Amino acid sequence: MSARRARRLFTRPGRLRWIIAGGVVLLAAAAAVAVYLARHDRAGSVYHPHARFVPQPTPTAPPKQPEDRFSWPIYGYTKEHTRFFPASDKVRPPFRQLWERNAHSLLEFPPVIYAGRIYQLSDNGQLIALNKHTGHVIWKKHLGRLSASTPAVTSNTVYATVLDSGHPQHPGRIVALNSHNGQIRWLRSLPSPTESSPLIDHGRIFFGSQNGTVYALNDSTGKVLWTYHASGAVKASPTLSGGILYFGDYSGHIQAISARNGRRIWSSGSGGTLLGSGTFYSTCAVYFGRVFLGNTDGRIYAYDASTGKLDWAVQTGSYVYASPAVTNAPGLGPTIYLGSYSGTFYAINARSGHVSWSFNARGRISGSATIVGKIVYFADLGEHKTYGLGISTGRALFEKRTGAFDPVISDGKNIYLTGYTGLFGLAPR
Repeated sequence: MSARRARRLFTRPGRLRWIIAGGVVLLAAAAAVAVYLARHDRAGSVYHPHARFVPQPTPTAPPKQPEDRFSWPIYGYTKEHTRFFPASDKVRPPFRQLWERNAHSLLEFPPVIYAGRIYQLSDNGQLIALNKHTGHVIWKKHLGRLSASTPAVTSNTVYATVLDSGHPQHPGRIVALNSHNGQIRWLRSLPSPTESSPLIDHGRIFFGSQNGTVYALNDSTGKVLWTYHASGAVKASPTLSGGILYFGDYSGHIQAISARNGRRIWSSGSGGTLLGSGTFYSTCAVYFGRVFLGNTDGRIYAYDASTGKLDWAVQTGSYVYASPAVTNAPGLGPTIYLGSYSGTFYAINARSGHVSWSFNARGRISGSATIVGKIVYFADLGEHKTYGLGISTGRALFEKRTGAFDPVISDGKNIYLTGYTGLFGLAPR
């Protein structure tokens, strides 16, 4: 407001009364906002006890297969990203070390398995194929200068995304390589970096990028089938369930789109809070008719998978970058598991959102948990430790002084633990 305009307002009594009254209204509104924020902190917990819930059975162990056919093909094991592998009770601590492979680079994401080989992408952009029995390198390929994702693998091809290719105009890329010898089948340059772990489904590859573009490509040629543009960076791996892709973005929204054509089905924010939510880095887990994921506003969220309606949100006290692991736990029922930057690891009732048990890891938890059988494994970035806890009790059953992010996968016989810079093959004693 100009000085002349201000003087005019204050020289007229009626206008002055209007200003005073307006000020009172503004003060009252500010007080109301303060009360609202005190009672309904945007990072507070929210519960809707009568929200729809769809019971689902616990997945059973896959049929026993020949050694050359077992696969842990994508990040999170299943397309629903439940991060649950139904191993037998024999795959449990204590373990003996079979081998160790030092990557000489940060290992932020776990590998994948096909047959007798493990494929892991290091943060320095190097993709390595290892013999899972010995840890020996079969081949390795530099795909760029920086990567932070898990590859995806089929019987003959491995796919990997790149954060920094070294090209200033096309920093991102996705690469398809012959899984047997590392020869490049095709490569697609992208205008934006990508750290989204690719998802494979019926001849298509899905992944997101930092300019908010979600891609669907033909897995044989790399041809773009469709794109979807979100309001913020999509760093998570898209999750697929019932023909629908689910993912969160850095605008604080979670979206559901058609896997067939990329058409939006619904989009939700943080449940109608006044100041909006934080950012979604976490990869969704879709189970029990709900979508579960963490947010940097400190909350763990559950949304209805059909409508996007908020079912509950639980405050942890600090950032939640982690992606949830989901299963039916003996004695607890439907439960999700994930940790917070607060250093606390949680088991949360998937129906109600109430905490079943918690474990103090005494350091920041950034990476995601994985359940193998009846043990949930997670790593502590602050302490550089990997823990294994009983899914029903939270009792510590395993601890190893290495690890920082997503630690464990399994082939149903052994586990393969991703440390800070090393990968370990571990067998039950």
